[in-house]
Amino acid sequence: MSSPTYLNQFRQSLLAKQRELMAANGGRLVLGAAGGLAGADLMDQAFAESAAAVDAGLNQARSSERRAIEWALERLEKGNYGICAGCGNPISRARLKAIPWADYCRDCMEQEP
Repeated sequence: MSSPTYLNQFRQSLLAKQRELMAANGGRLVLGAAGGLAGADLMDQAFAESAAAVDAGLNQARSSERRAIEWALERLEKGNYGICAGCGNPISRARLKAIPWADYCRDCMEQEP
């Protein structure tokens, strides 16, 4: 996994995904369950509450993904990118192409409960 060309490609993929996640939060309207809906009917209130719950879940997922990307970028800098955190074996290039921030090989991920 030490090929500078591959490492640069993975770094670019990680940085692009990081920018995408940052842009996903910008300019987005976040609905609050009660805010601005005092005169709304029950269906509108229920929709707003549901939308707020979905938005909160998406923000949490994005936050987790951002942390995973930051950790992968740190591993790139330290020289241990592409090494499974579970078994210490190399993570396949195919897996890293699909999920550049992966820190476990497929075998270790399949063993997780």
